Amino acid sequence: MRTLSASLPGDPMLTHSARSPSLLSRAARGVAAGAVGTAAMDALWYRRYRQDAGRESFPSWELSLSTRSYDDAGAPAQTARKLASLAHITLPEESAGLANTLVHWATGLGWGVAYATLAAGRRGAPLVQGPLLGLCAWLTSYAVLPLLGVYNPIWKYDAATLAKDLSAHLLFGTGAALALRLIDRTRARRASTWRWS
Repeated sequence: MRTLSASLPGDPMLTHSARSPSLLSRAARGVAAGAVGTAAMDALWYRRYRQDAGRESFPSWELSLSTRSYDDAGAPAQTARKLASLAHITLPEESAGLANTLVHWATGLGWGVAYATLAAGRRGAPLVQGPLLGLCAWLTSYAVLPLLGVYNPIWKYDAATLAKDLSAHLLFGTGAALALRLIDRTRARRASTWRWS
């Protein structure tokens, strides 16, 4: 009889799947990490909104319940409308709030999946990788969205506006990276409790 700890990295007795999570598993972890990062970023944006005399409750603000048309909607909804128009699809005005929420969260989760997949098997400090993830997301938005006519070119914005947006994205990335590290460590601790006889 022999016991084998499933948590020993590099042990030749372990299967590859026990040592390395599958792509699907990494993607699932990325979704969770992206959700944490997006929630952290939204908490910051909502705090700023209230400081600017905003009165909506957080659930209403988060779900864009007061958005009645695409002209009043944020960048995520504008992106949805632009992409739909490229496919010759006209979105009804009443879908603006839903589109804003869905595209916003899909973007955050997508970045989480990308990060979790690319970070698989690589060691690095979340407080370094996280801000880099946020910076990448921020730069990508100012590279892609002007092409869709949703944003102006980056040089058209003042420094204060860019700094506020960047800080929110840095928080997103840091939150996502810390969440992924916690998820991976929890997985490792759980794996260490399993024994093969």
